[in-house]
Amino acid sequence: LQAKMSKRVQARRLEGTEKNIWVEFVKLATTYSTVNLGQGFPDFPPPDFLREAFERILSGGNHMLHQYTRGFGHPPLVKILAQFFGKLLGRELDPMTNVMVTVGAYQALFCCFQAFVDEGDEVIIIEPFFDCYEPMVKMAGGTPVFVPLRPKAPKDGKLMSSADWQLDPAELASKFSKQTKAIVLNSPNNPLGKVFSRQELELIADLCVKHDVLCISDEVYEWLVYDRKEHIRIASLQGMWDRTVMIGSAGKTFSATGWKVGWTVGPNRLLQHLRTMHQNSVYHCATIAQDAVAQGFQRELELYGKPDSYFIQLPKELQQKRDWLVRSLDAVGMKPVVPEGTYFLVADISEFKSHVPDVPDSDEPYDSRFAKWMVKNKGLAAIPLSAFYCEAHKNNYSHFIRFCFAKEEATLKAASDILQKWKQEKSTP
Repeated sequence: LQAKMSKRVQARRLEGTEKNIWVEFVKLATTYSTVNLGQGFPDFPPPDFLREAFERILSGGNHMLHQYTRGFGHPPLVKILAQFFGKLLGRELDPMTNVMVTVGAYQALFCCFQAFVDEGDEVIIIEPFFDCYEPMVKMAGGTPVFVPLRPKAPKDGKLMSSADWQLDPAELASKFSKQTKAIVLNSPNNPLGKVFSRQELELIADLCVKHDVLCISDEVYEWLVYDRKEHIRIASLQGMWDRTVMIGSAGKTFSATGWKVGWTVGPNRLLQHLRTMHQNSVYHCATIAQDAVAQGFQRELELYGKPDSYFIQLPKELQQKRDWLVRSLDAVGMKPVVPEGTYFLVADISEFKSHVPDVPDSDEPYDSRFAKWMVKNKGLAAIPLSAFYCEAHKNNYSHFIRFCFAKEEATLKAASDILQKWKQEKSTP
């Protein structure tokens, strides 16, 4: 009877998706770490204007802001998002049909895969990828198809840049077939920090148009771009508005990841299906948080392109933090891949392999064992790059780990101190 019941209740679409790198590494970081550069969240506060907006709303007289608002997005928020992104895309957006608010970008992604992906559909995922894409595709009944960004060695002894990781055009084209329903684009990319160039985006766009494929464009780090690089929205390219869902995040935009306010922007013909998914799952997002984010965007629209804009100030501050961590890692022999955007950089750990004992015949990628050893023995938490690859490819790039530099200066200095001490131990006979 037990065996029969167990077969009856098994969730076939969940099989193989139960493993999650964050469960294990968050527990390790909580238990052992002195400095946590693993998870992607800031340890500094959101901007004063956003917190003040939240406090005003919380203490104000409009008690209805403690109740349900419009399920597909608080009216003030969808209106300002339509206005803001309409300006960026150069088109008029209807706040009621071209914008939907979600419980963070995470729910926006889940809605996309559930709404568009059916049994037998293929979804192209560019590696390395934010790890939820693969299980979400499988849970929708689809088949992930992977295409890698391949690193090219930099010239003249320079540090590698995330721009040196590139798609092979022929390899990418070979992944498109009659079964291809969608491609997932993440620019700026987590974990590499790669900002896709116009030429790379046009390559993807041309293939999407040719094969009539949707583009799920994860743009949560759209404002976190460095060295005067430009974030180009693929929906702005020819033929792409009608086949693209753009996904954004107030958590990454305003350094408030715990608020869990995200959104989708796109044509009504696509967003109508997302509304059905949203209505019949979470239904609603926190009203007060939405109202505060609306006020934040109203401020940023008025300051757009001006020095006081948070969207200009934040990347300047984060670029300095990035450069600090790049110098610290390079000084001790971990070779950083300099990111063009995001909170993250990956570093080559090859020179530190002598510190971590090898495990013969282990199926676990080396970078995963290294990251576990490092947090337990050095108190420094990071994430193995192999976590951002499919099972078949995890050992292909297993000599890199990912660090988050969206941290207070004191946190980054503490990390630097750990690395310096480690370097001294490494050089002591």
